[in-house]
Amino acid sequence: MAEKENIRIQDDLYAFVNSKTLEQLVIPDDRPTAGGFAALDEEVEKLMMSEFAAFAGGEKDPGIPEVRSAAELYKKVLDTDRRNREGITPVLPLLSKIRAIRTASELNACAADLALQGVPLPIDLGVETDMGDATKHSFIVKGPDTILPDTTYYEEGNEAGKELLAVYADMADKALAFTDLSEDDRKTYIDDMLAFDALVAKKVKSQVEWSRYAEMHNPMSTDEVQGCVAPFDLKGLLSQIYGDKAPDTVVVYDPKAIKEMSGYFSESTLQLYIHWCYVRTLLAKSAVLSEDLAAIGKIFRRTMTGVAKDPVIEKQAYQTVSGIFSEPIGVYYGRTYFGEEAKKDIVSLVKKIIETYKHRVAQNAFLEEKTKQKAIVKLDAIEIKMGYPDLINEYYSTLTVDPADSFYDAMEKLGACKRKHNFDELLKPVDRSKWQMPGHMVNACYDPSCNDITFPAAILQKPFYALSQSVSENLGGIGAVIGHEISHAFDNNGAKFDEKGNLSNWWTENDYEAFKTLTQEMTEQFDGIPFHGGKVNGELVVSENIADNGGMAVTIEIMHSLKDPDFAAYFMNWGRVWCRKAKEEFTRLLLSIDVHSPAELRANMMPRNFSEWYETFGVTAEDGMYLAPEKRIVIW
Repeated sequence: MAEKENIRIQDDLYAFVNSKTLEQLVIPDDRPTAGGFAALDEEVEKLMMSEFAAFAGGEKDPGIPEVRSAAELYKKVLDTDRRNREGITPVLPLLSKIRAIRTASELNACAADLALQGVPLPIDLGVETDMGDATKHSFIVKGPDTILPDTTYYEEGNEAGKELLAVYADMADKALAFTDLSEDDRKTYIDDMLAFDALVAKKVKSQVEWSRYAEMHNPMSTDEVQGCVAPFDLKGLLSQIYGDKAPDTVVVYDPKAIKEMSGYFSESTLQLYIHWCYVRTLLAKSAVLSEDLAAIGKIFRRTMTGVAKDPVIEKQAYQTVSGIFSEPIGVYYGRTYFGEEAKKDIVSLVKKIIETYKHRVAQNAFLEEKTKQKAIVKLDAIEIKMGYPDLINEYYSTLTVDPADSFYDAMEKLGACKRKHNFDELLKPVDRSKWQMPGHMVNACYDPSCNDITFPAAILQKPFYALSQSVSENLGGIGAVIGHEISHAFDNNGAKFDEKGNLSNWWTENDYEAFKTLTQEMTEQFDGIPFHGGKVNGELVVSENIADNGGMAVTIEIMHSLKDPDFAAYFMNWGRVWCRKAKEEFTRLLLSIDVHSPAELRANMMPRNFSEWYETFGVTAEDGMYLAPEKRIVIW
């Protein structure tokens, strides 16, 4: 027990179980957080960095061809002598190509090539699973990204937004100094970049709007979209990519940004866009150039997250290959370090939680029988992906690394391969066997389009799970996480998808209205809570809170079925898994953009909704973690 003197569990579960750990935690200079998920991630990272050092040095063979390619790329990141000799030179031809564009027609002529090179166009585009028919893909379009993390940063009086834009502008100026632009030209480019960004910010969605992801499905004919986005030639770009197989329908994720695109992109704003594109491209590519440029390109991110310095070059190398060759590396990690005994135990627990969930749905007080049966069908259809995939997706075998290439050239080829693969998926059926997370990631997820839950091997560790922990502790850890992911099938977004992953209204009208009322109550339970100088946005975090609520509800029911349930151990491990120390800047950033509630609130708010919390610790109206019965919410 990690309790601290003078802290009562009845007043603050999070502080009671974590205070001593928090006192001892030191946030690494190259990370924004420590403890909890971050601690496990750091352990996995150290382990895999050691493995890659052995792979790159020829001391060990990973036995997986795709990981050998990753090791070849790893060596290129470490070749700082070559990177520093080349400096900015590798990206200059691309920057010259952007700078030479004078008209919309010239932009349209090379748009497909620019897209494959990762250059930001006036619209963002790609291929995703079609929400209306999860067996196929759709070509999607939306507005470009803003510099700042959310549109709220651009609102009048938001001083943090102004300060961050100043940091970004200074970073851009430092990077542009490596080009042949004069000082006056650099100022013009930066001013134009900021002007274009400000126009975009008036049209694109906020993070709250993006959190309602079921609303992204807006099919439109390419003719209709073309009428909105001219003078940008979307139909021409689609023809360049697909020839006579170009789609006649696209899905618009951000209708306002597309329908009102003239508000930021037109012949009159073309130069603003070109300068914005030039600077954004340089900063995006800086990570694969010289060490000086790479460090400059990370200034803005470091400022936003409060990170003091960049990781050492070996860690940068591992992080680079881990992002590009994620699945093969996850398979190597899983095969090497994940125990089959643990896998069987967890799969058994998942199945038990699903069965208990079905029972809870059947006993649900606000659903009609017709809706209950539909929900149970969806639960029966959930696919479990545990640990790591048996086979590596064939896409990764196409990611080859030429030993003669520079780091920049290798990354450009890999990036183009990834983007082409994504575009090519439009003409292929959806591969439902694809994993959304690799085995070495400390996380878990639910995919509404596949109706599957993924639990990578790396999260199946203490405090979430261990064979040596009690059943009650594991239920408060990984059990609640499993229940959380299952509950995403029935949160305010997931509830709009059927058992096959299609957007479908399978609710009766009365049932859905009742669910909306409960969703609003959950929104209000968190909305406006003061936290680190800001306030929680209840609407932004509601889906994750519904999932936390469902995860706790279903595991508490399982607790009651145990011979010797230890509810104290259950709640204390629930509080323990959310232990986190974070940089203040990072905490404020997450408060603005993260769909998850702050870790401390996740630990302390949810137990208050359950009678077992009060019974276990004798919590009364005089205690800090008391919530009046009429305000308690249990949805699932």
